[in-house]
Amino acid sequence: MISTLSTTLAARSAEMNPVQEGSWIADLQNWVDGLPEALQWLGLLAISAVPFIESYSGPFIGMVVGMPWWAALLCGVLGNAAAVAVLVYGAHSLRSARTKNAAPKDLTEKQTARRAKIKKYFDRFGVPGVAILGPFALPSQFTAPLMVSFGANRHLVMLWMAVSIVLWGLLSVALGFGFLYLAGRA
Repeated sequence: MISTLSTTLAARSAEMNPVQEGSWIADLQNWVDGLPEALQWLGLLAISAVPFIESYSGPFIGMVVGMPWWAALLCGVLGNAAAVAVLVYGAHSLRSARTKNAAPKDLTEKQTARRAKIKKYFDRFGVPGVAILGPFALPSQFTAPLMVSFGANRHLVMLWMAVSIVLWGLLSVALGFGFLYLAGRA
């Protein structure tokens, strides 16, 4: 059944394009679609590493260009997770180097208020809550290094970001199936 659905989606991908022509999503979709089939996976990996596309748009783009849903999900998750991992471990290294022998920096009143607000949400929801709910407000490439900068354990942040990336990717696939079904392509 899954292979039949994937085959149907691939066969009908040229019939109708559900993304508005001329938009940046359409440009990315056309870029991935224009790649040779073997390179479409790498193209989707690359665009899934981009903030605001990530694992919650990448799999949808892959499905629209005719990739099997599982391949689109895998590429979206791996591309997003790789970018987040680089940023999480990079942020940890920077924070460690910066705080090693440094005295606390004086902040303006506005900076202090902004940090207090973000810290309040971080303390309230913890690493799991910020990782899973964070994409409603900011891309995971921003929320993950922020959590590490507040002193969260980098391995715990990466674990929960991986869970979040997979969940958002699965949601993207489900929405992709729904949208393609409504568009008459499934």
